[in-house]
Amino acid sequence: MNDIAENTLDITRQENVTRILDAAERLFRHYGYSKTTVADIARDLGMSPANIYRFFASKVEIHQALCGRMLATAYQMAYDIRHQPISASERLRRYVETQHQLTLDVMLDEMKVHEMIIVAIDRDWHVIEKHIDRIHDLIAEIIAEGIAAGEFAEQDPVVASRCFGAATINLCHPQMVAQCLAKTNRASVDELIDYVIRALKK
Repeated sequence: MNDIAENTLDITRQENVTRILDAAERLFRHYGYSKTTVADIARDLGMSPANIYRFFASKVEIHQALCGRMLATAYQMAYDIRHQPISASERLRRYVETQHQLTLDVMLDEMKVHEMIIVAIDRDWHVIEKHIDRIHDLIAEIIAEGIAAGEFAEQDPVVASRCFGAATINLCHPQMVAQCLAKTNRASVDELIDYVIRALKK
């Protein structure tokens, strides 16, 4: 098979994968993850379940791919903020504020999406751990630049990044955000961000 034919097959395969994921996400949002079957996805696309299984071995695999796609969007947001021409403190603030709003808008307001995220977290998928590691790397880069600019105190940026993530997890973790929304005895978003940024400067 020549290169052109192989490229055509790759493009066709990716188009089919995208169609399946789009349909699955639409049905998961409407009916919920647990109530949607592979047969439902196939019916929505006008194809047989066997055709779905050519691309994904199970509904779990489809869910994993969707989770990866959602996390890729979150990572791109963080990546863009990391490269903005503003101070390290402001980039960290903007990252947490944007991630918090993303959690509220996508993962909580649409409870069917929230179900998908909780299932993924409970299963401890490697795609989530990989995402966390990549986010920590971005935060460490911002902190390292803040140290070099004299904005933050001298410290290990890798350790600082992990501590920063742990300190702000209440604002980014879907389950914790959901649990804290109605609590009046919790630090506000601004209070928590101010606190962790001050800690980096000491």
